[in-house]
Amino acid sequence: MSRASHAPHPTRPTTPARRLGTGHIVFLIVAAAAPLSAMVGTVPLAFAAGTGPGVPAAFVFAGLTLLCFCTGYAVSARRTAGRGGFYGFVADGLGRTPAVASGFVALLAYTCAAIGLVGATAYFTRLVLADHGMTVPWPWCAAATLLVVSLLGYREVTLSARLLAVLMLAETGMLLVLDSAVLWRKGAAALPAAAFAPHHAAGTGLGVSVMFAFVSFIGFESASLYGQEARSPERSVPRATYIAVILIAGFYTATSWIAVGAVGPGRLRGVAQTQAGNLFFQLGQEYLGSAGTVTMQVLLCTSLLAATLALHSAATRYAQTLAADRLLPAFLARPHPRRRSPHLACLTISVVACVVTGAFAVLGLDVYGDLTTSMLGLGTLGIIALQALAAASVVRLRHDRPAHWWRERLAPLLGCAGLVTSVWLAVRNFSLLSGSADPLVGRLPWLLLITAVGAGGFARWLRRARPERYHALPAVLREDPSAAARTEGPSTAAQPAERIG
Repeated sequence: MSRASHAPHPTRPTTPARRLGTGHIVFLIVAAAAPLSAMVGTVPLAFAAGTGPGVPAAFVFAGLTLLCFCTGYAVSARRTAGRGGFYGFVADGLGRTPAVASGFVALLAYTCAAIGLVGATAYFTRLVLADHGMTVPWPWCAAATLLVVSLLGYREVTLSARLLAVLMLAETGMLLVLDSAVLWRKGAAALPAAAFAPHHAAGTGLGVSVMFAFVSFIGFESASLYGQEARSPERSVPRATYIAVILIAGFYTATSWIAVGAVGPGRLRGVAQTQAGNLFFQLGQEYLGSAGTVTMQVLLCTSLLAATLALHSAATRYAQTLAADRLLPAFLARPHPRRRSPHLACLTISVVACVVTGAFAVLGLDVYGDLTTSMLGLGTLGIIALQALAAASVVRLRHDRPAHWWRERLAPLLGCAGLVTSVWLAVRNFSLLSGSADPLVGRLPWLLLITAVGAGGFARWLRRARPERYHALPAVLREDPSAAARTEGPSTAAQPAERIG
């Protein structure tokens, strides 16, 4: 392939300002995981339908698996200078056609997840307001959520990162206070060895516990979407991802373990089945009093808002990246002339979210039982599938030197195996993941496959009918060849797109 074919895309806009450091990216991706929301909404389900007291062990397994994934993720992030998310990673390892398919699946998955979180934020905000004597219909709460998210997404990303830092510290701080109160009252009994006993950790419901453990990490992989806005993406993106996974895994394991001790291993499954999403609020009432419970309720709403903002930002950047390659309307790629934010892509994702949310409201459907469960379940499944594909792409990378046995072979394979298992569990238990037994909801995973096949078919058509456009994909891997030079040597920096099949 000639050097001329690798010329920068003629319509590529000026890149955003580089303002993000490692700390900013950590806050963006940990906020997407929504620690308080995961504890309140996901962990009780794992206690009830999974391994019960063995759930902390599932978080350890998920954390170790995702650290293996991060090892390969770091390799891809350095080669691509932390650009393009799954789109860039898959292009680098598996080629252009799978990359286009993964880019559109990522756009669908993150948009659906963000819409689901809009519904969740509206639902819990309405409940909290009702507890304090204020009756506000959920569509108004959803509209307020979208307005806040759109305004923040329209501005520069550092503002969102600072707000997410405050909200994330508040929600994790609240759970740490609860953990400390349980430890103070119960001592060593708050950390029962039964949580890691083999008959609990690998007992009945293991698949459900593992599925919910992986689901609770959703959002950690989004670091590479901020490569264009990071000051040193080849270092900050992989570093932020490692930090985020270690923090999330440690926090989830410790908090779920202490919850087992607070309730008691023998009582846990029955209590979780009875109290469900109220489990942690009941613990707050018992150990912190009514003030602690109210604070936790408010912070749950802000946790969901933070997660909505983080996943909305991820969807926005996928739309901008695909538009820059003319796979979506080119105007979506233009950054704001002063703030350098992807403002048009942000507004477009917001409009889509508004239309979908409004349709559910007009049809009189339930905000949580219909909107949140279906959209969040579909988005979660899509993101896990893309994580598995990204891990597989690392194994297929071509190098000018022998591949490292751990970083570029065994670790990505272990991560991929764990993630493929999680995908299989999520598909098999989709009604439990989505919280709905509706047959229509059960068919939603087909949308991911239809999107992947349709986008892949479009890419193949481009290859035949518009070969110059096809071979210009993806632009994100050509914008900073110096980054590739720092990590892969001069031969790959000279023609970075030669890696792409």
